[in-house]
Amino acid sequence: MAKPITFDMPDLDAFAGLDKLGLTVPGQCVRDEQIWLRCETVARPPEPCPVCCGPSRIKDYAHRELAHVPVGWKPVTLMVRVRRYECREGCRGTWREDMTAAAAPRAVMSRAAVQSGLYGVVVNHLAMNKVARSLGVAWNTANKAILDAGLNLLIDNPARLYGVEVIGVDEHAWSHVSWKNKYVTVIIDLTPVRNGTGPARLLDVVPGRSKGAFEAWLEERPKEWRDKVETVSMDGFTGFKTAATGALPDAEIVMDPFHVVRLVGDALDATRRRIQQETTGRRGRKGDPLYGARHTLLTGAGVLTEKQAKRLEELFAPLIHAPVEAAWSIYQSIIAAYREPNRKLGKMALNAVVEKLVEP
Repeated sequence: MAKPITFDMPDLDAFAGLDKLGLTVPGQCVRDEQIWLRCETVARPPEPCPVCCGPSRIKDYAHRELAHVPVGWKPVTLMVRVRRYECREGCRGTWREDMTAAAAPRAVMSRAAVQSGLYGVVVNHLAMNKVARSLGVAWNTANKAILDAGLNLLIDNPARLYGVEVIGVDEHAWSHVSWKNKYVTVIIDLTPVRNGTGPARLLDVVPGRSKGAFEAWLEERPKEWRDKVETVSMDGFTGFKTAATGALPDAEIVMDPFHVVRLVGDALDATRRRIQQETTGRRGRKGDPLYGARHTLLTGAGVLTEKQAKRLEELFAPLIHAPVEAAWSIYQSIIAAYREPNRKLGKMALNAVVEKLVEP
């Protein structure tokens, strides 16, 4: 039975998330296009003088505006009254009270606003201009603050590398750019996938797709971290394998399922083209059975339609097409092994395929 909902008196500080920022709201102004919240820091003793650590007193107040988390896509601005202190001993001039819990120094967005924008971009895939518009700030302001927060949380944060035991590496082409070297090396954490605790995590993106790019990234990691890596999954590029073998001598090097299936699919396609050439003396043309079934051959047996299954049955009927059928059978066996929910059974099925291929 669901827990019943209970109601308390409205708490604007908690509703706006200001209690976590050390702020309180004594007033508000709500209009159709904007919300303003008059804020001040929670009551606390005067800060001691940063020079002599002696007593201080409040001299006057300054005001600071911060973009905050929107309410229903309506921008919210915090009008914060900031205390200015002076030393009673007169050893230095005035200084403002510490507001780092609410916002970074000289920032125009609250920490909650930055986190909200980062969540919108990374998790909800929102465009930066939409996030900036909802926060009521310029695109450049939102872009810089959110990128800095993302770098600190996702890239520069050393804690993101904790617990990594299985890594994957692959190349990627930024097709929307015209750089001379538009390829990058992508390194991901596959430990959650292996343990069944979650999806893969992006660790880094390195310019280039060479042995040196991956090797340099591995060498930058502490030896204690490298010693804990048990498995490296990659494609068939020998450069990645050489780099991993040198930097991670104790790790097991494996090829990821995508590239295994792709290589087997390429072998199946090569067999189809060879038999096509032997039987017709030419490359495939429209109307040729083997050429017409090139896409169907690469479709998993479990998702074939009745029409596609019948087409393959007719295709394999001639004895001359037996090599294509044999290659197709191996291709389907490997796909089925990787799709097996029970990893132990899937490994046994793959071993059976390998043993069948290496039989004299």
